[in-house]
Order: sequence, then structure tokens, then C-alpha cells
Amino acid sequence: MAKKKKEEVQETIEKTLWKAADKLRKNINAAEYKDVVLGLIFLKYISIAFEKLHAELTAQIDQGADPEDREEYTAENVFFVPPSARWSFLQSSAKQTTIGKIVDDGMDAIEAENPQLKGILPKVYAKQNLDPTSLGDLIDLIGNINFGDTQERSADVLGHVFEYFLGQFALAEGQKGGQFYTPRSVVELLVEMLEPHKGRVFDPCCGSGGMFVQSEKFVEEHQGRIDDISIYGQESNQTTWRLAKMNLAIRGIDSTGVKWNSEGSFLNDAHKDLKADFIIANPPFNVSDWSGDVLRNDARWQFGTPPVGNANFGWLQHFIHHLAPTGQAGVVLAKGALTSKTSGEGEIRKNLIEEGLIDCIVNLPAKLFLNTQIPAALWFMRRKKVPNEKYRNTENEILFIDARNLGHLINRKNRELSKEDIDLIASTYHNWRNVDGQYEDVAGFCASVPVSKVAELDYVLTPGRYVGLPDEEDDFNFVERFTSLKATLEEQLAKEAELNAMIAENFLKIELPNDGE
Repeated sequence: MAKKKKEEVQETIEKTLWKAADKLRKNINAAEYKDVVLGLIFLKYISIAFEKLHAELTAQIDQGADPEDREEYTAENVFFVPPSARWSFLQSSAKQTTIGKIVDDGMDAIEAENPQLKGILPKVYAKQNLDPTSLGDLIDLIGNINFGDTQERSADVLGHVFEYFLGQFALAEGQKGGQFYTPRSVVELLVEMLEPHKGRVFDPCCGSGGMFVQSEKFVEEHQGRIDDISIYGQESNQTTWRLAKMNLAIRGIDSTGVKWNSEGSFLNDAHKDLKADFIIANPPFNVSDWSGDVLRNDARWQFGTPPVGNANFGWLQHFIHHLAPTGQAGVVLAKGALTSKTSGEGEIRKNLIEEGLIDCIVNLPAKLFLNTQIPAALWFMRRKKVPNEKYRNTENEILFIDARNLGHLINRKNRELSKEDIDLIASTYHNWRNVDGQYEDVAGFCASVPVSKVAELDYVLTPGRYVGLPDEEDDFNFVERFTSLKATLEEQLAKEAELNAMIAENFLKIELPNDGE
């Protein structure tokens, strides 16, 4: 109960802060304002960590400590914040008309002192469309967040606020927001199903880094060691990559392995030699301009050359190419990839199935994604499906889960999965996959299907083809139902006769005018 109350308080802080910050937006669109707000939250976060260590070093001056020595902070994995960028200085300057330039200069100063932040922080605060008064109010707002009673709590709250704001800005930007943000419930479902507890986690289209943040949360919540996983990512949009770097830094996650280049994963693979233990990804759906024409002979296409006009099966084979011998992948794809036979896609899908790589398919509800109304599904793949101490032998089976009826609307356009929905889907997969699991088919929801049956249906992977219709209790009693309907009909006929009589009576009361009048 205490944990639930804490979560409710946390949610209240996030929602209240968002409403207040959004009121200060005025004539700035959400895409621009995102950089303004998230940059300040990041600045506040690194200031908290810096000030905590600065206070400790100040107390140890007589022992030779130097609170202004950058190396002292580097040794503790804390960003050094120069005087002109410290939150106390910025907040004391918040009412000045030059506050925008002061913040921009502070961002430059931080990057100069911390090479790992070079080119990452936003310098957008001196723009003409950002009112200095509103910026000062925003600085005060973020500076006055009630964090609780500890420095650690402060950093934790800011991490949640940053994550919450990413989602809110994605909603505000609509379709464009989906380019940098995968809905939280989808990320949670992928991570809960894959359980990335140890090894290398890779996302070659990482957006703002939500898959990595959730993977680290999974390890923490299961009493694992954060150091047991390492992350690798790639992003082609530089602005989104900057968001990812800030998102990870605010969580204390090492983002050294998260790379940017404008060519993207297909043309310029930043991790050519990486073999990942877990791949978690949400690539853009049905991309047509993915340079497929210049990659016809690429070594990654082990199971067939993807069509020039659609990257879906290029992504699938890119993921498989990067899987370690016992690696697993959980990825989002447009639902059309489950059935498409265009330009050899059906043959590629057949080869993946026959090779035993497809582990589980989850049909998702509509309206989960911000950037598209295209129906989507999750694909789970494993390099080796042979039994071991944890997993049973599913080499010749595929689990199908039809989750189309789960989830709830959060507004007119968007739906999300509840924690109960996520637990139901994930536990179904674990019970099917794990040695100690207790799995049973549930009509209309899940079915474990032999590959031979999938072959009979021409290698189509739509879950609805296999799970059937839900069982319904057949308590229909014809005599009882007929008697009830007959009584209702007789009652309605009697009412109709009564109304007709009243209408006729009222007609007789109407006096028609004389011709001479």
C-alpha cells in the first residue's frame, strides 16, 4: 500500500508540473518547447548531483579536497558544473531580461567542461519567440519542485519527470512525437516479456532511449545488478539522439554505446561486430526510402532480399544478424508483415519460420502508437529454441497471443495497456516458454501451434487464425427466451393500440375552420 501511495504522489508531481509548464508555452510549438523544458530538467538534475558532491568536498578541504577541481567529479562519475551554469546562479538570474543568453552560455560552459556532453545540450533559450519572463517562471517552477527529503530522491523524481514529459510532448506533437517516443506501455510489455537481466541490450533505432531506461528498471526491480547489462544503440535523427543521451544521463546510465549518424543502421551500421543478448526495438513501419536498392547484395539478407519499397523484413534480418548465439529479440512491426507476400516477403517469412527463429507473435490493440494508426504486432525471436535449464523445448512451436481486445483509451485517439494487461500477456509467454511454467491454450486469446500447422496455412502469422473464438457459456434456453420475447411483443402491441386510440380521440377534438371564415 505504501508503494502505491508513493507512486500516486509521484504521478501528482509529474502532472502538476506538466500543467504548469505547459501554461508557460504561449506561442511556442510543442516540438520547440520540448528542448526548452527537457534541457532545463537535465540541467537541474546534473546540478543536484554536482551540488551534493561539492558540499562533501567543501567539508573535506582541510583534508586536501578541492571542490572546484573537475577531476574530483570525473572520478565519481558526476558532471562538473561551472559557476556560470549552476542552478543557484541561473535561478538568481531568472528575472533578468538576458536570462535566455545566460542559460545558453551555461549550456556551452557545461559542454566545455564535460566532453561526453559535447553537442548534446540545447542552446535555444535566447530565441526571440521565447519570452524571457516565461523562461524565468519556468526556471523557478523547475527549481521549486518538492523532491522530498533526500538528494537521491531528488534525482529519482527528476528522472520520472523527464520520462513523463517525453511522453506528454510526444502526445502534444502527435504523429511527429511517435518518431522519438514509443508508448511506455508497449516498452514495458517488450521488456517484461524478454526479461533482459544480464548481457548486451541493443536497439538500432533507439529514439529517445526508452527501451534502455525500462531495461535498467527491470533489472533494479528484480534485485539485479545494473552493471550486469550494457547498452548499445543507434539513431539517425540527431535531435532525437540528443534526447536519448540526456534521458540516459539523467538516469545515470552509461550511454557511450549509443551512436548517431545521419545514414542510419542500414547504410552505416555503428555496431557492425556487435552480437547482442537482447534486442528491443520499434523501427518505423513500412519505410519505403530505406536505400534497399543499393543494399541488394548485403550479407545481412540470409533469409531473402527485402523488397526495395518496404524495410520491414530488412529490419527483421538486421536484428537477427546482430543476435548472439543464444540471443533473443522483441520488436514491433506493422501487422501487414504477418501476412504480406509482396516482392518475396512471404518467402522470407517462411524461411524465418522454418529456421525456427520465430518464438511468439502478439497481436496488439489499435491506437497504441502516436505516429500511425497502422495495426501492429510484436515479434519475439530466439536464435536457439532448444531446451536448457530455464527454457523448455519449443523448437517446433510458435506461441500466438491475440491481445486486440486489451487496453483502455486515455483520450479519443490513443489507447494504452494497463499493468494487468502487461502481466497477463507476459505471464502467458513465460508460462509457455519456461521449464517451470503452467501453460494452457485459451480460446480467443492464446494458442501454442506446431510449425507444421503454420505451414498448412501458408506461413501466415496472424494470431486470429490460430487462437480461434473465445468460449462462451451456452446457457441459452429456447422456451424461456421465446416466452420472454412473446411477452415483450404483446406488451408493445398493447401499448401501440393504446397510443393509436389516444391519437384518434385527439383528432376528433380538432375543430376545423368554416369556409366562410
